[in-house]
Amino acid sequence: MSAPPRSRAQRRDDTEHRLAHDIDVWVATPVDSPTGRNLTATGTARLALGTSRDVTMIEGAVQTFEIDEPPSGQADRIAARTDFDPREQSAPYNWFRIVPHRIQVWRESNELRGRDLMRESVWLD
Repeated sequence: MSAPPRSRAQRRDDTEHRLAHDIDVWVATPVDSPTGRNLTATGTARLALGTSRDVTMIEGAVQTFEIDEPPSGQADRIAARTDFDPREQSAPYNWFRIVPHRIQVWRESNELRGRDLMRESVWLD
């Protein structure tokens, strides 16, 4: 038996914790082309965090930065958090910032209803 559905407030707390502490995220892009080119070309992304039974889906606009031009201090913070610094690699990398416009969160089917936590970049009450 699954746990009762979480309140929207609890889901938001859980989501903000995940965004602050998780390191990895999956990026959904079209199958027939590389991720970086798709992000730059379309200007949109759909990200999935967590597992299939604890999902955070983020849809948003993509901002692309060359490897030497991320906003001040962010590259250092990302490198420290992930223990990986693409600026030190010989292969070319870009930075991508996703500005969320929709966030959905659910664990089990009983949380599918009300899974939207953000719409049009505004947290829902």
